[in-house]
Amino acid sequence: MAKEAYIITGASKGIGFEWSRQLNEQGHQVIGIARTKPENWPDDNFLAFDLTKLDAIEDIMGQALKWISKDTETIVLVNNAGTIEPIGFAHTNDTAQVSQSIVLNLTAPMLLCGAFIAQLKDRSSHKKIINISSGAGRKAYEGWSAYCAGKAGLDHFSSCLDAENADVKVVSVAPGIIDTGMQEKIRQSEAADFPLLEKFLHYKENGLLSSPEETAAMLMDMTQRPDFNKLPTILDIRNLPAIGEGQLE
Repeated sequence: MAKEAYIITGASKGIGFEWSRQLNEQGHQVIGIARTKPENWPDDNFLAFDLTKLDAIEDIMGQALKWISKDTETIVLVNNAGTIEPIGFAHTNDTAQVSQSIVLNLTAPMLLCGAFIAQLKDRSSHKKIINISSGAGRKAYEGWSAYCAGKAGLDHFSSCLDAENADVKVVSVAPGIIDTGMQEKIRQSEAADFPLLEKFLHYKENGLLSSPEETAAMLMDMTQRPDFNKLPTILDIRNLPAIGEGQLE
């Protein structure tokens, strides 16, 4: 039996997949959630699910938790799924794309967190929630209004959730700039829609992007820190306090 179990959304690619793979190598149980299951999924358990189907989120969480043994010591929810689209100025963005952005980046994680806490209320396991945020939630970027708004909301929701639940530690962490499919979409955008396009092209051309493997390893180390419960709720993976520095909020 694995001592730790992880439920990870957006697990089919990028840091979600790489984190799942590394956890599996450590012997932990991983339950992936994404629209499609990758051929090389490292664990037995995967739920093919579209997170925009909000009415089914409670049920999908119930299915995931059924796979986790009652005596598992630590259960972790990782809200990693998200979208950068639409890229464009707020007054030009498509209504449906804005709505879907908020659903994927904010509403679905909120409901997943609620279902996770409600359905585990009678379990004595240690409970952790990791919400993958972004520096864009803490700084304004022209052309990313929907993404910035969703991630800012996720940060503040995480602070509320952490305050409400003494038995659940919640962290909203910015993972840095990573060489994933999201970065590809950014580089394919138009300068008229995203004025910082050249800067992001420069990141790629000059090898300044972190790899999913490196980032996943850092996130895994953060989650397994002995002082995890004392970490600030709002974090940047590139600027973590040293172990033992205590609560800095």
